[in-house]
Amino acid sequence: MKTTTEAARKTESERSLSAKDLCYIAVFTAIIAVMAQISIPMPAGVPMTLQTLAIPLAGLVLGAKRGTLSALLYVLLGAVGVPVFAGFTGGLGIVLGVTGGFIITFPLMALAAGLFADRDRVWILFGLIIGAVVNYAAGTVWFMISAGSPLSAALSACVLPFIPTAGIKIILAAWLGPVLRRALKKAGLI
Repeated sequence: MKTTTEAARKTESERSLSAKDLCYIAVFTAIIAVMAQISIPMPAGVPMTLQTLAIPLAGLVLGAKRGTLSALLYVLLGAVGVPVFAGFTGGLGIVLGVTGGFIITFPLMALAAGLFADRDRVWILFGLIIGAVVNYAAGTVWFMISAGSPLSAALSACVLPFIPTAGIKIILAAWLGPVLRRALKKAGLI
């Protein structure tokens, strides 16, 4: 009976987050918020930002669970009105607006990257590409619905101008993420 109780306690402690975990989640949430401000406004209202580099990095550096929670916290902070989104905006209106489909899939981007964080670069690239495809697909569909836009216009506004920078971000994340993860592991920080 005692061993069952100890096993249950161990399982519970494995599911809970330590103070260190919470700090890493908070730090990456802040990094995502800062990177969101490095932004180029685009004519259709979907800005080009560096948050889409920071989000997969959160997954790659922190792993699937903590990286996803970091991106989720970022989305929740923005949804309740904290000005963390591009252009120091926030609020439910932004999440429900033309960029909402992109925003709500940020945790999935971090998850897709984090699931492959300890794999080789081919698998890491696969996770990053899957995350980007999910983000672009949901963002484009959401844009079409919220803007009343046809698919061709949505692709022109939400996908085509972003392909070159998305490729650069994916390559940069695939290189930088594992380097940072190894360095933090070697230092005993994660």
